[in-house]
Amino acid sequence: MVKVYLICGKICCGKTTYAQKLCNENNAVLLSVDEITLALFGQHCGDKHDEYVEKAEKYLLSKSMELIRKDINVVLDWGFWTKTERKAIKEFYKSNNVECELHYVNISDEVWKSRLYKRNNEVLANETSAYYIDDNLAAKFASIFEMPSEVEVDVFYGERQ
Repeated sequence: MVKVYLICGKICCGKTTYAQKLCNENNAVLLSVDEITLALFGQHCGDKHDEYVEKAEKYLLSKSMELIRKDINVVLDWGFWTKTERKAIKEFYKSNNVECELHYVNISDEVWKSRLYKRNNEVLANETSAYYIDDNLAAKFASIFEMPSEVEVDVFYGERQ
């Protein structure tokens, strides 16, 4: 039976690295919102960023169902930052009789800040294709993120709180 793996965690916590590991272990296809938005629009989407993300998510949701119908496992590397978003995506797959698991990638604030610093330096040096996250944006994203409850999470990866 095919499965969808939902990867939840703060920005720059290691979700994509973990998602790639899951893909290799489960013969799955990775669907990443950041990958699409960066490829199409680059670093500076400005006020359009949220609109682009929403459109990318809708497209990838449709693409995930196409892959599932072909018996291919899917890993969604979206972050799933809010409880409402996590609940809606789980209900969507349940209503389509598709098994899904929420994997929560968790790291300490100290490690998170270190990774943000490292990634930002790599972005500035054109060594990676990722978003540059300044202090204000990091604070904004941290304030939006709602840590999932133990009931929501199927698999914990990293530090357990």
